Parts: sequence; C-alpha cells; structure tokens
Amino acid sequence: MLLSARIARRAVAGAVGTGAIAGAMFFGAMPTAGAEPPNCTAADLAGVASGVSAATSAYLFTHPDVNWFFTSLEGLPREEVRTKVQDYLNANPQTKAELTGIRQPLVDIKNRCGDIDGDGLADS
Repeated sequence: MLLSARIARRAVAGAVGTGAIAGAMFFGAMPTAGAEPPNCTAADLAGVASGVSAATSAYLFTHPDVNWFFTSLEGLPREEVRTKVQDYLNANPQTKAELTGIRQPLVDIKNRCGDIDGDGLADS
C-alpha cells in the first residue's frame, strides 16, 4: 500500500515535532509588516519549508528502510502514529538525529520569528 505524499509529510513532520506552517501563510499569523524580525516574511517561511521538504524527500529516497517505516503508518490513528514514531526514533537514534538536522532550519526560523504557525504559543 502506497502512502500519499500528504500523509508521508505529516508523519515525518510529526516525527520530529514540527508544527503546521501553512496556516501562518494563509491566516496571517506572521507579525505585522514593519514589526517582524529580519527574514520573517511568508516568503521566507515558504522558502525554508520547501527546502526542508526537499531535503526530507531526498533523505527518505536514500534511506528506504526509514521511508518504508513512515509509509507503513498510513491509515493508523494519530495517537498510534505518534507512539510508533516515538518508539522507532528512540530505537534509531542516528535516524532521529539526521531528521532533526534536516528540520533545524524550521526550528531556527520559528525561534527567530516567534509564533509563525499561528497556534498562539511560542514555538521551539
């Protein structure tokens, strides 16, 4: 059974703790013009997100075992996915470190720009 790209991205993003960022671009969660720190525009966020997405895709294509693990999560309830991902990453610390490194630019932009995913909480 093949996993849709949307579900695969969601599972990988959940695995490394990243929040949804699309809402920030579409619902105005970014700070108002003139008040934002440098490089905190919707365009900056989209650029970082696309780079992380491309790097994640490349990683999964070059690590078929990891790709298969995330693919196997299709159709499972969210809580079960969360538990399985946590268990998998705890058992595979190198994979966890590599995916965390890929995600680091999103962490950096969230730390620099604040609540860019629109959840009302400071992100980390």
